[in-house]
Amino acid sequence: MGKAYLKESEIIFTRKGETICITPCGEECIRVRISPQGQISDENLTLEQKSAAARTYKEQGVSVLTCGKLSAKIYDSGKLVFCYDGKTIIEEKPTLAFDSGYRCFKHRSGNLWSAQITFCAHEDEHFYGLGHEATGRFDLKGCTIDLRNVNAKCAIPFVFSSLGYGFLWNSASTGQCSLAYNHTRWQSDAMRQMDFVVIGGTARTVLSRLADLTGHAPMLPEWAAGFWQSRLRYETQEELLSVARRYKEEGIELSVIVADYFHWTEQGDYKFDSKYWPDVRAMADELHSMGIKLMVSVWPTINENSENYRTMDEENMLVRTARGINHVFPFYGPQSLIDVTNARTRDFVWNKLKENYIDYGVDGFWLDEAEPEFHPVQFDNLLFHLGAGDEVGLLYPYYYAKMVYDGMKSIGREDIVTLTRCAYLGSQKFGALVWSGDIPSTFESLSDQVKSSLNMAMCSIPWWTTDIGGFYGGDTRTDYFRELIIRWFQYGVFCPITRLHGVRAKTKESRDIIEPTGGDNEIWSFGDEAAATLKKLISLRCALRPYVLKHMRIASEIGCPVIRPMFFDFPDEEVCYSLGGQYMFGSDILFAPITQQGQTEKEVYLPKGRWVFTRDKKIYEGGKSYLMHAETDEFIAFTAEGAEILGVF
Repeated sequence: MGKAYLKESEIIFTRKGETICITPCGEECIRVRISPQGQISDENLTLEQKSAAARTYKEQGVSVLTCGKLSAKIYDSGKLVFCYDGKTIIEEKPTLAFDSGYRCFKHRSGNLWSAQITFCAHEDEHFYGLGHEATGRFDLKGCTIDLRNVNAKCAIPFVFSSLGYGFLWNSASTGQCSLAYNHTRWQSDAMRQMDFVVIGGTARTVLSRLADLTGHAPMLPEWAAGFWQSRLRYETQEELLSVARRYKEEGIELSVIVADYFHWTEQGDYKFDSKYWPDVRAMADELHSMGIKLMVSVWPTINENSENYRTMDEENMLVRTARGINHVFPFYGPQSLIDVTNARTRDFVWNKLKENYIDYGVDGFWLDEAEPEFHPVQFDNLLFHLGAGDEVGLLYPYYYAKMVYDGMKSIGREDIVTLTRCAYLGSQKFGALVWSGDIPSTFESLSDQVKSSLNMAMCSIPWWTTDIGGFYGGDTRTDYFRELIIRWFQYGVFCPITRLHGVRAKTKESRDIIEPTGGDNEIWSFGDEAAATLKKLISLRCALRPYVLKHMRIASEIGCPVIRPMFFDFPDEEVCYSLGGQYMFGSDILFAPITQQGQTEKEVYLPKGRWVFTRDKKIYEGGKSYLMHAETDEFIAFTAEGAEILGVF
């Protein structure tokens, strides 16, 4: 049994081997910190603590803190229970007999502990969030998700429950979240204290409060809402410019073009190889004259041949290893990782980025390998400035994006968009545009991306995209891929960012340079029929740009994502919690992507109300499903009756 000490807006509960602190941290948000060492830390990680009115009281062996409709109860036994509007939403589950065994800590070393907390399962509960991963699942109930970042997997430790709450696991540690049918369990590999936040409300309310707690995305610059062209990779300055010129000549509006990896001299030099990119300023100027922004890829890797290696190594700006040599990235030769959790590193690298890119007209950065990628994947072998890898490893992409954001702000830039392969809670406030990594060029992968995008949206990170067509395995000469690229492009038009990228099967020999390119990946690379369809889709995206920017502003101001699950706008319709194959794009467009080879029909559920099919303007009554038809060059989209956006279709 334990003892509770109540203040006006705080409960401190103590018992042998454990101290618990329960406080409000925002409107209808309650934070719980649990220390196995007796002392509660004020470390917030990326959490922006907010004040909120609360009260405490005790009744019959239960201490209660209420914050609006949300309340947290702790029993004298140590059991935690959360209620919203009088209904129990979260209840700790004992792991031992006689209703005991609440929470489990195991000492690791020093002040680090592994820990887990277990809650009762609800049969009718659905879960969404946890970042993006190709699980093939929309509702994550029944899934176990590793809390670690690898290529094509971004772990965001937050879920929204259909019972009407959000759960933020305030830990940057690797671990696991099990949303099983017999329990819900959060587990950390290495933490100093357990720390989580419960947020009450509907999906719309919870995401707004989550944005308040972790940071709001800035307003997306107008140029970023258009069409992005990329491939692995443009080998030379002239090759990149020739592509931009052709888009201009064909009257296709291009917003961004990307210079991918190995445009540099050595990894870690952070500059163009002048042999192949002889006049970057002239290249940027020509692109800007055509209304096109230039983005370049940078990696967090550095090799011993880099001109910056010795300085960064001797001044402790590199990630260290607990075991073995300090090469954690044996890919293209032995590499080390820059330690972006160190402010000194961020300043040093930013200055190189400014000197060698920004000052030559580059507009933005693509932060590849942002997990960071290393092999073998053993986070406990990494030593960061902020701590051990398995304690703070999930923070890496957060500080990677912060490096560029702070640097751009320091020179007066406001149009900051940083494409990144991973993120953490709060990355959105640094202008982080997350993409889903190196995914296969298959219809199965396309289907996975649709579901992943909806779960990512439920993590309050509104800027998200995929490689249209998938990253690897695509042969532009096949009927399979030409059908896939059209269906994926249709989906890409109704994504926050429309970006074409990938490594395609080679159709010609590459020059003998550091890293050869794949095949062509421009819209004219997939045959005349596909090109004509894609050109129309780009025109549609350009016409949709004001609508996209309108909803990007809403996302920035109140945390409401542009792409969102059906239940976000229609929380009272139970069927919407199972619809992972269709979604709302903003408040007025319902889009149902086709994600199977050869498919021309799809069942679509229309929520209550009246809906207009964009192709023929026919009106459909909501509250039921319809079998809709779409040939390969057609898509399935509806608008709410009376919506002005119908006019662009």
